[in-house]
Amino acid sequence: MSSRSKTLSRNTQGRQKPAPQTGPLLSGNRRSVILGVLLSGATLALYAPVLRYPFLVLDDSDYVMANFHVRHGLTWSTIRWAFSATTAANWHPVTWISHALDCQLFGLNPWGHHFTSVLLHCLNVLLLFLLLRWMTGRSGASLLVAALFACHPLNVESVAWVAERKNVLSSLFFLSVIGAYGRYSQKPNLGRYLTVASLFALGLMAKPMVITLPCVLLLLDYWPLGRMPGSPGSAIGAKPATFAKLILEKVPLLALSAASAIITLKAQHLGFAVRSLHQFSLGSRIENSVVAYALYLWKTIWPAGLAFGYPFPASGRPAWQWVLSGAILLGITGLVIASRRRRYLPAGWFWFLGILVPVIGLVQVGDAAMADRYAYLPLIGIFVMIAFGLEDLADEYETPPLWRVIPSLCVIVALGAVTIHQMSFWDSEYDLWTRTLAVTGNPFAHDALGSALLNPDGVLSQKDLAEFATEPERLDAARRHLEQALAMRRELAQYNPNTYLPDMAVTLNNLGNLDRMENKPEEARKDYEEGVEIHERLARQNLDPYPSDRAQALVNLGFLEVTMQQNDRAFVRFQSALEIYEQLAQSNPEQYLPQVAETLNGLAVIERDRKRMAEARTDYEQALKIRRQLAAQNRAGYLPDLAMTLNDLGVLDAAENRTEEAQRHYEEALKLYRELAKEDATIYARYLAGTLNNLGFLYENTGRFAESRADYAEALGLYRELYRSDPETYAADVARVEAGLRELDSKPKK
Repeated sequence: MSSRSKTLSRNTQGRQKPAPQTGPLLSGNRRSVILGVLLSGATLALYAPVLRYPFLVLDDSDYVMANFHVRHGLTWSTIRWAFSATTAANWHPVTWISHALDCQLFGLNPWGHHFTSVLLHCLNVLLLFLLLRWMTGRSGASLLVAALFACHPLNVESVAWVAERKNVLSSLFFLSVIGAYGRYSQKPNLGRYLTVASLFALGLMAKPMVITLPCVLLLLDYWPLGRMPGSPGSAIGAKPATFAKLILEKVPLLALSAASAIITLKAQHLGFAVRSLHQFSLGSRIENSVVAYALYLWKTIWPAGLAFGYPFPASGRPAWQWVLSGAILLGITGLVIASRRRRYLPAGWFWFLGILVPVIGLVQVGDAAMADRYAYLPLIGIFVMIAFGLEDLADEYETPPLWRVIPSLCVIVALGAVTIHQMSFWDSEYDLWTRTLAVTGNPFAHDALGSALLNPDGVLSQKDLAEFATEPERLDAARRHLEQALAMRRELAQYNPNTYLPDMAVTLNNLGNLDRMENKPEEARKDYEEGVEIHERLARQNLDPYPSDRAQALVNLGFLEVTMQQNDRAFVRFQSALEIYEQLAQSNPEQYLPQVAETLNGLAVIERDRKRMAEARTDYEQALKIRRQLAAQNRAGYLPDLAMTLNDLGVLDAAENRTEEAQRHYEEALKLYRELAKEDATIYARYLAGTLNNLGFLYENTGRFAESRADYAEALGLYRELYRSDPETYAADVARVEAGLRELDSKPKK
């Protein structure tokens, strides 16, 4: 063997074959394939409990359940929408298409959507193992890296949450790019480079967090590909190049990253997700970023106390935390540079530091200081440092194979047990927020729990509901959580009013909703008015980050004032809300046009009651036009709203003696309500009965007594059925229709 070959066999990459492997990835290594299949199978078994879990209202609603584009399945219309949508404050068309494909295959059965996410994680595990084995020639360390990645509890959030499909999907493209780049490094040519660029573009369109990939490829040039000048070479025979050429290769990819960053920031600004420096100062962001890096490391080593999101500290990080964290990071950086003979150490460390940059909080999106899902890809770098370092240490001390395998298995089994425990909290939204509250004491978790208890449909499982013997007991629990959230947010607002006053206003709005449900109008008014006052004060200072929340608070207060017969005040609320929604709809019509129509409809009701018929008709007709447009795009989602506006417009027509128009609007509304009642009579039977009663009254006034009797009789039958299950609510309706029938029978027959 030549001296050069000897150098390759004992270089800093560890035990490598002296001859480059230039064949296909799986060629001549059946054992690696078998190990990979066993590894991915074990991963599938580990995450099998997730397949029984339901959707969560938290983001799963926006991504799947309430997203009519996605629910339609994989159609050309959905694909066109996916490439133009900024729904959920992101532009990720490939992710939307994957959700639509799931709906095509599984409908709204959650197990299928969970299965796809678990399958993607298994593919990522398998691909990670095969790539490392291929590029380094080291099976043992590569297997350990993939096993740690497969079972680490920090990855549960990315796999168990359907809305985080973007994370596991983009990671699949991320790893695929690395494989394609490995092939390109063996024989650089345009075709192979275009494959790299295409896969990278798909990854960016799945989740923009992968924008750091060009820098990661430069790390791979350092290790394990060994393309940089002075590198010891690689197991796959990658072609070395000058540093300038390696940088030049990445420029087109960096251009893709820049384009993705611009599109993403625009989408997040449209979704009001990016926090301003008024809310989180640059200094507090830097301090938090340093501490977050250290906490991710700690949770990697000791994954206890994991939760959904960790709150940004209102008064900033204590100095000792960021000083100690900074010292740890600098110390590790110094050690890996000093140990650069083992090239996987700096490669793994800077992989971890670099991939976290987009989500470390320098650009603050949302209110979380950090999140488990952000560690999904970055942790691979730490696992590489651990696995390859331990293998080299074991080689140095000539440790027998058994004493290498047993400790590794013990760690993997322990991590798997923690992963199973952590997965159990994703069984329902109530469990998830209860866990988050127990770990973080987060006021957002109190607010989310209160809202879940307030609106349990789709949020609480039967097991959760069984904890509350009666509805008043459940509402009492909701009030406790909301009041606790309000108390915490009042205190936090003293430290950082720009951040926590808007959150306080949201909690006040939720409390107002609870007051209305419990028939406490004065308490509801007090809560709503305080929330609206906070929003409007911040808006006057151009500091209100949630204009849609301000509009919703105005609408809620307006509806309360309508029920309290304070129409003049309600009218002002609705007008203010309409101005906000119309402005928002100009840049994001898909999200805000429904609110524009709802507010117009509310305004029209008030104007009709104030005898301003012309203004009411204008607003009704505008609302009707929008709702027809929305129902044409999403019939199932907007049919109830369309039917309501048609019925209300019929009432206005009848009041103005526009008999033909009233009949036309009533009959169209009746047709829609019949369709809806067939699907869910428990919700729409009362609306069907109300429209029948209105039409019967119209026919009676125009002398069409036979049609009037038929409609009255059908309405009475529906109301009597509803009365059996809820006498208190429907007694007056039964009496009213019975009186209408008696009056009709007393009239002389023609």
